Amino acid sequence: MLSPSDRAPGLLLGEGVQVPRVIQIGGNVVIHAGASLGHGVRLQDGVIIGKPLALGPQSTAAAAEGVQLTELGDGVTVCAGAVVVAGASVGAGSVIGDQSQVRERAVIGERSVIGRGSAVDNDVTVGDRVRVQTGCYLTAYSVIEDDVFVAPGVTLTNDDTMGRHAPDYEIRGATLRRACRVGGGVVLTPGVEIGEEAFVAAGAVVTRDVPARAVVMGVPARQVREVGDEDLLEQWR
Repeated sequence: MLSPSDRAPGLLLGEGVQVPRVIQIGGNVVIHAGASLGHGVRLQDGVIIGKPLALGPQSTAAAAEGVQLTELGDGVTVCAGAVVVAGASVGAGSVIGDQSQVRERAVIGERSVIGRGSAVDNDVTVGDRVRVQTGCYLTAYSVIEDDVFVAPGVTLTNDDTMGRHAPDYEIRGATLRRACRVGGGVVLTPGVEIGEEAFVAAGAVVTRDVPARAVVMGVPARQVREVGDEDLLEQWR
């Protein structure tokens, strides 16, 4: 049940939604029941918060029952046309880019950025200060640790069979360890781990785990050297 509100043009609120005093809301925003908004949140035009879950007939994602809590921390910005699905959590100071989507049970840490048109699938964990650029897909059950950089057009995958598997088949997302960097257009195959401070060159297809501090490139990706001490994250803070 949605009801109009005079707090912003075209604003619709779900039952029991409390809108903080200090908040910016654009036009035609929808905030569903179960949404919790921190102070200083900015919701640009056409944003949907707490969108009810809708699964396809063959989806392997778990369906939730009842109203799911959707949390936006203090100072979160959700840009124009973005959708945050019921049950997601976005940490303080993070930015969800234009036309991007954060699905159910995804958790995004503090001061992270999800770029324009990127998709954070169900049950994904994103750490603090992560930068995900335009047009990326973070597949279900992936883990992205703190300070990771994901360049434009990166695709994570989680199903070796592409949908042709028994019900007990294990879906395996990727794991991106702290401060690793993944270049533009990279594809990560199901279950691979990118080690801490590793560097994956643009266009690589990663089919096996990448050790910490390794620099890999090519199809399939192969290690060519190591990340030097001068290029580690602590040198650039």
